[in-house]
Amino acid sequence: MVNSPQPTPSRPRGRPREDRLKPDAPSTNQSLEKALGLLKVLSAHDGMSLTELSREAGLAASTAHRLLATLSAHDLVSWDEPSQKWSIGIEALRIGMAFQRRNRILTAGRPEMLRLMEATGETVNLAMLDGFEVVFVAQVECEAPIRAFFRIGDRRSAHASGIGKALLAQLEDRTLEALLKRRDLPQYTPKTLITPEALRSDLSAIRARGWSLDDEEAHIGMRCVAAPVFNEYGEARAGISLSGPSLRLSDDRLPQRAQQVRETAARITALIGGHLLNPLSP
Repeated sequence: MVNSPQPTPSRPRGRPREDRLKPDAPSTNQSLEKALGLLKVLSAHDGMSLTELSREAGLAASTAHRLLATLSAHDLVSWDEPSQKWSIGIEALRIGMAFQRRNRILTAGRPEMLRLMEATGETVNLAMLDGFEVVFVAQVECEAPIRAFFRIGDRRSAHASGIGKALLAQLEDRTLEALLKRRDLPQYTPKTLITPEALRSDLSAIRARGWSLDDEEAHIGMRCVAAPVFNEYGEARAGISLSGPSLRLSDDRLPQRAQQVRETAARITALIGGHLLNPLSP
């Protein structure tokens, strides 16, 4: 199972990412920001001690403990006495399920993702674009011993992601250019596209054929084929991907797998009443 996290550009601890704040945004509440930071750190682990959590969140242990006590009172975090570790609480699940209830793509997509996984034997992911990152919101994991795996909520740089590139390809030129001006293109492997020119060229090809390929651009030895899902306004709101080792997603199998991914994305688009901008070839 492959689950190597991508390195991310560093920023001062405790500060939100610049692409999340509008120029005229009001000042943030520092205590709330720190508490949300603790939740985000905890969400990436199965349990953490106070020392581990405060260190990773960049907070003093006393500050972290005070905030955790407040979060615990609302069941957003929980304390396990035997292991002496903090973890995400049951109330966080309820809040997260509200996102799933309002998002028709998740409800409609699950059966189609399962169908695609069973047809191909590879892990299937559903993700959405958030700025210049993709956020994984659903996954159907295959049973192969060597397989792709992402935690729900994981973020990846869009330029080195199959789903990311599938969704970037659908943006208006001015929107894409604005993102490129604010973000660098970090290199994760020798195959990562690290110049705006190379990325634009790839996105143009993706837009023309209707599917994208992450060709070992995030992790050596792993490939990903992806296609966009459109809403009723013809906007690409999410992407479906098929991920696995390059040996199984070989060049001779790629056309068939790409067609299967596109067909899955088209079915989900139809199920949510969406409009496919780039119809499938007969």
